[in-house]
Amino acid sequence: MKTIDDYNFDGKKALIRVDFNVPLDGDFNVTDTSRIEAAKPTILKVLEDGGSAILMSHLGRPKGKVNPDMSLSHICETVSEIIGVQVKFAGNCVGKVADDAVAELKSGEVLLLENLRFHAEEEAGDTSFAEALAKHGDIYINDAFGTAHRAHASTTIVAQFFPGNKCFGYLLAKEIKAIEKVMQTGEKPVTAILGGAKVSSKITIIENILDKVDNLIIGGGMTYTFVKAKGGSVGDSICEDDKMDLALDILKQAEAKGVKVHIPVDVLAADAFDNNANTQFVEVDKIPDGWQGLDAGPKTLENFKEVILNSKTILWNGPVGVFEMENFAQGTIAIGNYIDEATQKGAFSLVGGGDSVAAVKQFGFEDKVSYVSTGGGAMLESLEGRTLPGIAAILD
Repeated sequence: MKTIDDYNFDGKKALIRVDFNVPLDGDFNVTDTSRIEAAKPTILKVLEDGGSAILMSHLGRPKGKVNPDMSLSHICETVSEIIGVQVKFAGNCVGKVADDAVAELKSGEVLLLENLRFHAEEEAGDTSFAEALAKHGDIYINDAFGTAHRAHASTTIVAQFFPGNKCFGYLLAKEIKAIEKVMQTGEKPVTAILGGAKVSSKITIIENILDKVDNLIIGGGMTYTFVKAKGGSVGDSICEDDKMDLALDILKQAEAKGVKVHIPVDVLAADAFDNNANTQFVEVDKIPDGWQGLDAGPKTLENFKEVILNSKTILWNGPVGVFEMENFAQGTIAIGNYIDEATQKGAFSLVGGGDSVAAVKQFGFEDKVSYVSTGGGAMLESLEGRTLPGIAAILD
């Protein structure tokens, strides 16, 4: 696996695919800079070697049309502040405007190109568009894990124009290694904690990881599909009735492979999907009609704690309750605390997937786990066992 450390960028122009698809407020201020900060080490390595960096990214979903609200010019100042270098901006990513800006770039300088997705050719994976981008650099670096599962021009197709001169940036290399650690090289026992609302959205992940894990903790909304499939009463809890056979099949597969599946035994139930609803702790298979399970109960958390603290490798994908509501966040916070404790004892912990990453940030666990993945969809596809096009293009 070729990484940025295999190259010296002295006098070279590095074309870097970053993921600067960051959230903006109504005044176009960046409200979460973590993706920009994550790209900083790669950009600085190029500059410190004596090279220059040409950054390309998308922002939002302009669907192939120029949309001033989604211009990367809005984030240029923030990128400058974070990197510590005044970043130049080109009002297009291809054509004369971009070509001239690249030609004028000197060693130690950084240029940010305009939103790639202002061109429909980007998402279409157009070869001519990729070739126009490729002309900007001597070496291609992919450091955008969040888009590595897309075969777009800037993430995948462009790599073919850099035979022998393409590599992973620090962030993408770290993401690949973190997933490998869970899926291939992790010290046992390996535990996967899968939460979220639906079994259907996690089925491919579950099937793929059953060969890799010793423990599978099921939490969140998909709990109730498993419980109902086993004959329990789940009241008004979220449940995929058409996936109950699938849930039973997963339990059979797990048993055949020697994987211990841990399902909640009690839950915090509410009489409405509302933070101020009436609540009671009930056994998970005896939820009364008119009530719904919205968080893990105390006995469940004790069971989960024991499993997590005895694990050496932990994957957390999905919350175990409706953490967005304060009264139903305690289970998810408890899981974060157990993972923190296990990590301090030497376990490797990887958190990935949109909701669990949001929870980790909200409750201050970012620095208490081993690694927080920056790529939602890409992370999930990796866990499903797929080879991501953006990664394959560099390895090719």
